[in-house]
Amino acid sequence: MKKKIFLLLIIISSVFVSCFEDLDDNIQIASTQDIQNFIYRGLNYFYLYKADNTELNANLQGQELTDFIDSYDSPEALFEYLKSPQDRFSLLVDDYIELENTLSGITLNHGMEFGLIFYPDGSDNVFGYARYVLPNSDAAAKGVERGMIFNTIDGQQITENNFKNLLEPDTYIIGLATLDDEDVNPTGESIELAKQQYTENPIFIAETLTIDGQKIGYIMYNAFTRGFDPQLNAAFGQFKADGVSELILDLRYNGGGSVETAIDLSSMITGQFNGQLFVSEQWNADRQAEYASDKLFNNEISTGEGINSLNLNRVYILTSGRSASASELVINGLNPYINVMQVGGTTTGKFQASFLLYDAPAPNFSRSQANTGHTYAMLPLVFKTANSVGFTDFVDGLDPDIEYLEDYSNLGVLGDVNEPLLATALNDIFGLPQPQPFTSNQFEEISESKAMLPAYQLMIAEE
Repeated sequence: MKKKIFLLLIIISSVFVSCFEDLDDNIQIASTQDIQNFIYRGLNYFYLYKADNTELNANLQGQELTDFIDSYDSPEALFEYLKSPQDRFSLLVDDYIELENTLSGITLNHGMEFGLIFYPDGSDNVFGYARYVLPNSDAAAKGVERGMIFNTIDGQQITENNFKNLLEPDTYIIGLATLDDEDVNPTGESIELAKQQYTENPIFIAETLTIDGQKIGYIMYNAFTRGFDPQLNAAFGQFKADGVSELILDLRYNGGGSVETAIDLSSMITGQFNGQLFVSEQWNADRQAEYASDKLFNNEISTGEGINSLNLNRVYILTSGRSASASELVINGLNPYINVMQVGGTTTGKFQASFLLYDAPAPNFSRSQANTGHTYAMLPLVFKTANSVGFTDFVDGLDPDIEYLEDYSNLGVLGDVNEPLLATALNDIFGLPQPQPFTSNQFEEISESKAMLPAYQLMIAEE
């Protein structure tokens, strides 16, 4: 029987956190060498691409290990050196409390989720566009709407080099603009936005559309957040009660999250494959025999509640270049079983999973045994996933069956049947002619609001 590991604890009470802070005066601060020793130990044990690094593969110990880690002047420098060139996603953080909150959907947030786009004139100037606005947030109260364009922050033009610093303060003023063809023109209007602690429900929209007498479920799902699995299951319960015969799953802005939630969601879409192989795991050579296990379609969520399954043989999934990790896991895992119609843009290309390692003894690297002298933690890539026919390593992403990129000057209203990406899926369902797709190469997206969060585009494995 394969050994189980307790991979992730992300529900942290505010009382515990405050107690942790109150005890700061009694904690012996860890040295840089202590932290770097943890980084080496954790990666040496679990890192998927361990074989790509000479020092990791050598299993250094004793004075040889001390000399090696002391040759790096910071934990970050050592971590970057030990990462494989093929690794775009492993993460080291110096504040695991913030990371734990983010994994639970709790962030410091003003409520405007946005993308950042290069001006099409070849300069390093950047403009932002509002993708959606979170309910009961500061942005919602200030009247921010999807499609709003902004090109300055606190009066400064946004550029490739300054956007991270400009977006860091808890309060800032965005200068509004319009996008006319390829011209960004300031309007002279501005909105001040203030961040506050916010818990985001990843189910942004869940509704049943009735079109020509046919019931079509539409769900915009923006993160695979494990704590909201009951709400996700309830949404599918409503779809089932409504008798939906088609489903459109909108993952265009979903950067990923929980592996288990991805399996549960796939089981909600189907149901007829319970107990069959969803994906398999491929770990490093040292850990494969002990830790690798098959992930199966299932019939209950983590609370023990039975899954509301639709038993569909086809699903439409809306994607973009920002659809990553667990979003791609759903597409890849379902592909051998049902007709997955992918509509939109090519996905990110992330098929590897991580779990949270604290500075604690191997093999658990657990929060309960963590060194209290620092708050560094790692989310290294620990295994990659392959679907039931062995498909993996899609480094260039998953290509759509129907390509349709968002037009920043005509985004439409999310959930409205005329919203361009949703309308493209609906037209295919009903066999209607498709409009000329917007596939402009004039605009390049450089970043997005969620890229500022520590758990960006991660796929998290749990017990």
